[in-house]
Amino acid sequence: MRELALRHGLTVSGARPPLAEYVRQLWGRRHFITAFATARLTAQYSQARLGQLWQLMNPLLNAAVYYFIFGVLMNTRSGVADFVPFLVTGVFIWTFTASSITAGTRAISGNTGLVRALHFPRASLPVSLALQQLQQLVFSLCALAVILVCFGVYPGPSWLLAVPALLLQALFNTGVSLVMARLAARTPDIAQLMPFVLRTWMYVSGVMWSIDHVLAHAHLPHAVVVALECNPAAVYIDLMRFALIDSFTADRLPPHVWAVATGWALLALVGGFIYFWKAEETYGRG
Repeated sequence: MRELALRHGLTVSGARPPLAEYVRQLWGRRHFITAFATARLTAQYSQARLGQLWQLMNPLLNAAVYYFIFGVLMNTRSGVADFVPFLVTGVFIWTFTASSITAGTRAISGNTGLVRALHFPRASLPVSLALQQLQQLVFSLCALAVILVCFGVYPGPSWLLAVPALLLQALFNTGVSLVMARLAARTPDIAQLMPFVLRTWMYVSGVMWSIDHVLAHAHLPHAVVVALECNPAAVYIDLMRFALIDSFTADRLPPHVWAVATGWALLALVGGFIYFWKAEETYGRG
């Protein structure tokens, strides 16, 4: 029977296509990916009275809470110039990564009906959800720019560096989202675990405190220092602070920061995409 099917050009339903063909199919669905991301973004707060304002209010409220707890009560603002711009930039950029990964964990498991009903490259779902978070970040950056100006940080040529920094971060987020989509599709309990993982990651990423300030005054093992400096979330946060805040100078960046940021982005995207593609035929089954 197998030879007969092959002779007449029949293939296994839902079989995983070759990688190059899979990329071509995904590119062919680019309009769906964009439309799906935009529709999700529009509907996200449709039931709330303040609607899309929550896209700005969520990170702002988080920043206010972190400022009170860490900046005032724990005094992490000591020795950090422009602490409010420093903190708000960290919160907004961290939220971009955390939201992308959280959305990725539900990309397949939260769209099981769509996955089972239609044939399309499943990577479209985590990619579109990562794009949704990028679209949401655009709104947040407008609020961030206003906050920076209110606290005396004005636009300058260095702000252009935010574009490549955000592009690298978006690629990294997409790659990790693809990994989490595959893991959570097989083990849905991962979605319940992720808030704890992300909260721990946030605390070691210098969102509310200065990594270089701590490293300068603490005697930590070399491996810990390297791990803190090369932490991808911290790298992208520091690049954005360097781009937007004049007082955050180049000497506060880890060595070879752009190479590290590019390496994390490529490793996550390429590795995550291949990892997700290898399980293409299993999504929506079982």
